[in-house]
Amino acid sequence: MSQVPSDRDSAAGPMSTFMPQNIDAYPLEFTGSGGEYFRVWIVNVLLSIITLGIYTPWARRRTAQYFYSHTMVAGSPLEFTAQQRKMVMGFVLLMLITIAYNIAANTGQDTAVGLFLLAGAVLAPFIWGSAMRFRLGATRWRGLRLQFTASWKEVYVASWPVFALALVWFGVFFGLQMLSPELAGALQEAEEETKRKLPTFTPAMGGLIVLGLVLTVLCFIRLEYNFKSLLVLKAQVGAERGRWKPVYMDFVKIWLATVLVFILCVVALSLIGTLLAGGSVALVAGLGNRLGLWIIVLIVGAIVGGFFLLFLASAPARAYREARMFRLMWDNIGVSHVARFKCHLPTGGYVWLRIKNMVLTLITLGLYRPFARVSEYRMKLESVTLHVKGGVEQVAGAMVRQQQGGLGDAMADAAGLDLIG
Repeated sequence: MSQVPSDRDSAAGPMSTFMPQNIDAYPLEFTGSGGEYFRVWIVNVLLSIITLGIYTPWARRRTAQYFYSHTMVAGSPLEFTAQQRKMVMGFVLLMLITIAYNIAANTGQDTAVGLFLLAGAVLAPFIWGSAMRFRLGATRWRGLRLQFTASWKEVYVASWPVFALALVWFGVFFGLQMLSPELAGALQEAEEETKRKLPTFTPAMGGLIVLGLVLTVLCFIRLEYNFKSLLVLKAQVGAERGRWKPVYMDFVKIWLATVLVFILCVVALSLIGTLLAGGSVALVAGLGNRLGLWIIVLIVGAIVGGFFLLFLASAPARAYREARMFRLMWDNIGVSHVARFKCHLPTGGYVWLRIKNMVLTLITLGLYRPFARVSEYRMKLESVTLHVKGGVEQVAGAMVRQQQGGLGDAMADAAGLDLIG
């Protein structure tokens, strides 16, 4: 089982090394604009196209520096101090692995493909941990550098849902073979027989697959909870560690609510699509044989429109989950007993903003994307307020003195690579 704390009281975090008295509130601010970021974005896009994607690590660094430098925390901006060399190294490493995997897959090297997938599962926790070390180590505020201090053992223990997921589906496939022995024979003879008897599908097999899907979702939720709680609890500023209050069931409730929102959106859009399709069919039928070609166009349009409606149906649910998760996180975390955050992000307002941005991005063929990203980032950031005990100057000064006795900048710079987007 994971060693990540799941109890609200026991996961409150370590005690602070100093106990100031008064509490000051500092709403977070974003001073950038869509127009400013558009200039950064369009240059990144053009250079990435011209260089066939090679410019990607430079584009990511410019983007991070823009958003960090315009993010004001208690009146001071964040700084992104990542070394470009490490971002390039991480990008090149991932590209080489991707190319090698594609070559193995396209040339029919099944053993090599299997080894790649197995290595990917084993190395996934290492990749995540390395990326978190890089990101936090590259973040500064008032001369303070964030650190991710989790050991590799703690990272791998928190990753147990990845390995549990593999066991779940191994059990599902083994169970299917036990319930339907003819399935195994049918799969083995698929290349020899052009016509073969399909295996019998029983209710027990269906129940086993449903159980596997449910356990898969629960494993993904648990993995998200473990990683986020580990990230907060093992984040460090000076000598102060993060404080974490959410429990696993908080994440489960948000996921269940997200599924409900998705189902409601699918039902609503399906009704609208059915009405529109019915009207179109009636119109074509009334025109007779004069528009035979348009019938084909209508069918193709209905198929494309169906996929588009499915994408539209998922957008509100994804925005809903993002807003709920953001508020849960920032309403229940802090820095030891020195500081805490409060969040008032409106879920409905954020969902509406995401839908509006998606429509405008589609209408403008993607050119509205930088404006959409800035507006969503601003709404989330400015919904958060930082509460500090004793005032920023006193707390920041004490943390700087703590940092001088901790890890040096050279060690922090050496930790991690930019391995995930």
